This record gives sequence, structure tokens and C-alpha cells, in this order.
Amino acid sequence: MSTVRPTEVRTTDYHTAGEPFRITDLTAADAPLPCPPGDTVAERRANLLGPGGDGTAPRPGLPHEELRLLLAREPRGHSGMYGGFVVPPDDDGAHFGVVFWHKDGYSTACGHGTLALGAWAVDSGRVAAPDDGDAQVRIDVPSGRVTATVHRAGGRTTGVTFRNVPARVTGRGVKADTSLGPVEVDLAHAGACYASLPARALGLTVDRARLPGLVRAAGEIRAALAGHPATLHPAGPLLSGVYGVTLYEELPDTPAGPRQRNVTVFADGQIDRSPCGSGTSARLALLAEDGALEEGRELTHESVIGTVFTGRLVPGAATGQVAGLVTEVTGSSHRTGEHRFTLDPDDTLGTGFGL
Repeated sequence: MSTVRPTEVRTTDYHTAGEPFRITDLTAADAPLPCPPGDTVAERRANLLGPGGDGTAPRPGLPHEELRLLLAREPRGHSGMYGGFVVPPDDDGAHFGVVFWHKDGYSTACGHGTLALGAWAVDSGRVAAPDDGDAQVRIDVPSGRVTATVHRAGGRTTGVTFRNVPARVTGRGVKADTSLGPVEVDLAHAGACYASLPARALGLTVDRARLPGLVRAAGEIRAALAGHPATLHPAGPLLSGVYGVTLYEELPDTPAGPRQRNVTVFADGQIDRSPCGSGTSARLALLAEDGALEEGRELTHESVIGTVFTGRLVPGAATGQVAGLVTEVTGSSHRTGEHRFTLDPDDTLGTGFGL
């Protein structure tokens, strides 16, 4: 039986370029649960993970884990659901913190979620913003501190730009075997570790009709790279391991710079409907190292559903090969609804199910 006993769970839902983000504010007076224990957001996430805290599986039976399942799974969610628990920041330098979650557990980074949280913070009045101009929202996430700059015009939010933690390339031409043949992938850390390769290397294209094959190949690549040295993060196991696999194809350049279409598959086969925010940062680091993207130019990054992020290197913010490159990604987030979910004690499905 579920250990969640709130009368109701309130959420505010956004989508960023088509990818959902469900916000539950655990710092609110009517929060369904207290914040998970820990002095930092990273510690709070670690305390929600299973033995070893390596991010491979959530710790079963915890109230917060039951709450994640309630919000992520059917009939209240779906296999592509994503969200976050708003928690206190690590210190007074940020407005708040967030523990990201998806259908399989808790992630270290989420670019599309950061964009949504910036819009939510301003739209809700949590962070003051002008009717015309920009407002900065500083957010502590498990991989570090990120900033969402919310763009405003006429009293409305028109877009959001997030500055990610530094991104760095960690592997080139790493071999991985798949059922479609051996491939070589590039690896970059940008809050999480992403493996990138052109879809054509697998005989595939990035379109909806090919999604089953893309997802299957991504899962095989992720499994093949388990424990590879290039997937390890110097901060330790909590930030190590391939989180997402980005399969991309080149499109004609725009006047502003390169253009690509991608699908990023993360966790246990979850498809990012957006161009993937943190994954875009990883692509920027790889393109910069290739000499295909210079300061002042931008990547037009399309998703499998046709939505777009633009990404760029922050001028003068290169921090070296070890520390990485500072990147910014711009997109749009829109509120889709506010919910009051309940858990009927007589409901035999409890916190739901997944298909």
C-alpha cells in the first residue's frame, strides 16, 4: 500500500518545446510532503536513491518515491512525463532548488525543466520581473547552479534562456556495438553525460516513423558504454554514467550557424519531445571542439516534433578543457494547467502503472 497520504497534491504543469514539466513545490505551506533531507540539492537527490546512491535506481518505499510514481505514471501521468520537486536552495545565492524526476528516477540535470522553472517563477510572482525586459532566476540543481533569464514583453513571458553548468568533451570515437552494427560515439558532460552520434551511422533518420528503432539503438548504446572511463565524472558516481543518447542529423546551415535535428533518448527509453536542453549544451561543446561553432554563432537545434532551441557559447566564458565551456540555450515554455491530484485509499491501482 502506498505511503503517500496527502489529501491532495497540487502541481503546476508547463511544456517546453513539447516536453512536459510538472512542478510540485515542497516549500509551499500546503506541500504534500516535507522536503527530502539534505543540506544541498545534490544531497537531497542522493537520499532518494537506492544503496550506493549511484543514480541507477530510486530507493523504494520512501514517501517522495511514492509521490514521484503518483505524478509520473498513468493514469495521472504517462511514459514521457517529467517534473521536479521544488526545494530550498543550497545557499542564499539562488532563489530555490529543484530535484528533477522522470518515470524511472531522479536526474542530475534538466535543461527543458530549467526553462520551465524560470517561466513558472516569474509567472507565479515568486521572482519579480519587469513587464518589459529580463529577469534572472537562479536555481540550484544536482549538478550545480544554473540561471534562467526570463524574457518579458507587454507583461508576458516571451521566452527563456538558461545558462548551464560548464560542458566538456570527455570522449571521441568511443566504440559501441549495436544490433545494427558497431558505431562510434562522442561523449560530453553538460550537467549529465550524453553520447552523440549521427543517426545515419545506424542507417536511420530522425523522424517519428523511426522512433522505435532509434529508441532501441539508444538503449543498446547506453548499455554498451556502461562503466566506460569517458562516462565518469570527476565529482563521482552521482554525476557519472550515460544519461542520454542523442541521435542527430545535419540540416542546411542558417545564416546564424549550424542546424541539426535530433532525438535524445534518456533513462529507460524515454523520448525527449524537445531538442533536449542539457543535451543541446553537450552538442555545443562537441561542435566547438570540432571548430564548427564559434562565439557569436548559434546552433539551431530541432526536435523530432519540429520544435526548436537555439544554443550558443557564452563569449569570453570558455573555462578550459577540464572545466569546460559555458553555454546558453533559449526556448519557450508555456503553462498547460494546474492540477489537484488525489489518491483514493480504495483505489487498487494506487500510485498508478506504466506501459
